[in-house]
This record gives sequence, structure tokens and C-alpha cells, in this order.
Amino acid sequence: MLLAIDVGNTNSKFALFSGDAIVAQWRLRTEAKRTADEYAAWVTQLMRLSEFEPSSVSGAILASVVPAVNVHIRRLCETYFKTRLLVVGEPDCHLGIKVLIDRPQEAGADRLVGVIAGYKKHGGPLVTVDFGSATTFDIADRDGNFVGGVLAPGVELTIESFYLMTARLPRIRVEKPATVIGRATVPAMQSGIFWGYVGLIESLLRRIRAEYGEPMKVVATGGLAAVFKEEIGLFDAIEPDLMSLGLLEIWRRNRP
Repeated sequence: MLLAIDVGNTNSKFALFSGDAIVAQWRLRTEAKRTADEYAAWVTQLMRLSEFEPSSVSGAILASVVPAVNVHIRRLCETYFKTRLLVVGEPDCHLGIKVLIDRPQEAGADRLVGVIAGYKKHGGPLVTVDFGSATTFDIADRDGNFVGGVLAPGVELTIESFYLMTARLPRIRVEKPATVIGRATVPAMQSGIFWGYVGLIESLLRRIRAEYGEPMKVVATGGLAAVFKEEIGLFDAIEPDLMSLGLLEIWRRNRP
């Protein structure tokens, strides 16, 4: 089985594959100083609770936007799973696409994995919209190559800034308010966040499509994709496991 690990700025996702199917997945808050032993105590216990033995893992792949974590994940895989770790972005990891931006070395691993998975399932040209710590819009051309995109602050990041940078505003949940005009502080904040991001996403997608000049599919992922789906109406598909599926595809492209 394959252990596919996606380390984001906020959370890390561990997905266990048997063939094409995700048979188990677990999330953990990302902490740069977490040791390999701590990872092992957590993930091996969860595997056994799901009736999988750690010895069943025969391969591992990592996409990480937190470089300090990588050394600990590598030790986890080598010590506890007795397998080599393939890391997206390292020279020995072949993506099978061209990175057609001005500074290819700056392309985030998560963005590349997302477009590879989106293109694999839906073809191109394609825009993937990822609702993570940042809201990212990443573009694959008709051949699946990464040609750039747009980075915007994530919804949760904006909410946290609301709370931390003001004296009296509370933390809120992301949800559609009953009316656009809020008649109390919390509904007013919810309206600003929800409808503000609806406007941001719709505007950027329309501008991306207009500038690209060809019909483009739009695939969304991330926990908040479903929250905005009905109001935006521009998503061709929502893929909750887009990153994990992209890691599976990259791992297969690198098998002997």
C-alpha cells in the first residue's frame, strides 16, 4: 500500500491507498518541530485502529509546503515503514509535466500536485481552486503543463486576521448569512467574508478565462469548496481528495 502525505501550512493529511482506492485517511495539525517518533506513535496507532499493519506500507510520497517538516517525515518512513520517501520538488521526483513559469523552482509542491490530479481526471485547459491557508487558482494547459496562477489569502486566514487585529470582533464560522445586510456584528462579518469571497472567486475565474482565451474547466478542492459551490456556480467538479489523488499519480509516474 502507498502512504501519501500532504503537509499544508495548517494541517497535514495522511492517506493510505490500496490500488486506486483511499482506504483510510487521517489529519494532523502541522507543527514544524514534531519528531519522527511522534508521527510514528500517532499514525501507526491509527493504522492499527483501522485494521492496517504498518508493515503493509510499501511506498511513501510527500508534498510539503513546510520544508522543516520534511526531514522528520523522511525519518518516519525510513525507520518505521522501512520504505524510501519520494518528495515532490526534489530532483529525483519526476512530475511528467513542464513547469512553464518564470521561476519554476518557486512553484509550490501543492500547486503542482493539484494541477496534475485535476488534469488526470478532467483534462485541460483547467483551473484548480484550492481552499486552503491560501486560496489558490492554478492553471494547466491543454497538455497538462503548469502555466501559472493566482494566490489570494485563505478564508480562514482572513477570519483569523479579523479576530487578531481588532479589539472587539469575535471569531466566526464561514457560512452563508440570511441577508447581505447584517443587522448585528456577527451576521455583518459573515456577509463580508462569504459574499466577499464569492465576488473574489467569481471575478478571478472570469478574468482568468478571458485572459487565457480558451474554454477552461474549473475543479475545486479543500474543505470550504462545498460551502461556496451553490452561490458561485462556476465549478465543474469538486474533488475533496484532489491532493491525495495527485500524489498517487506522481508516485506511479516514478515507479521503476
